[in-house]
Amino acid sequence: MKQMTEQNLINAFGGESMAHMRYLHFANTAEKEGYSNVARLFRAISHAEYIHAGDHYREIDHLNDGLVANSMGAFGPGDTLKNIQLGIDGETFEIMEMYPVYIETARFQGENGAVRTFEWALNTEKEHKKLYEKAKKAVEAGDDVELDSVQVCEVCGFTLEGDAPDKCPICGAKREKFKSFE
Repeated sequence: MKQMTEQNLINAFGGESMAHMRYLHFANTAEKEGYSNVARLFRAISHAEYIHAGDHYREIDHLNDGLVANSMGAFGPGDTLKNIQLGIDGETFEIMEMYPVYIETARFQGENGAVRTFEWALNTEKEHKKLYEKAKKAVEAGDDVELDSVQVCEVCGFTLEGDAPDKCPICGAKREKFKSFE
């Protein structure tokens, strides 16, 4: 594997791993503040980030060196509203800067597996941002977000509100591959 794509996979693995843990902690804060649906949303998206990290990791499982990840993870958690904004900021960075550059680099270097896992994550992060924006509006109004069940594809991490589709629009996985967060 080419060095730049390999490093981008390491960085993406680090970032998604940290997002997974950060969102679990944010869920606990939301629960304590009485936002049970926001907590459920954080847990569902945390699970999707775990899947992204695993997808990236499988592309670099050949490594045995002690390489360092530059994850660009946000720190400084606060109340639920601040945590939602940190989620929006993180997803926006991945959508606007990180994944587009990683995809183009991997494509240029002919690393098709990396292109696939980066594209899966990018398309999913767009949905995460929309869900967080919906939650932010509700919390700003002093309410918990109105949420149907949240579905997460166990293959690519695609996340949506409502019923699982017959086929994942990102990776093509069947309905049975979706995990529901009720």
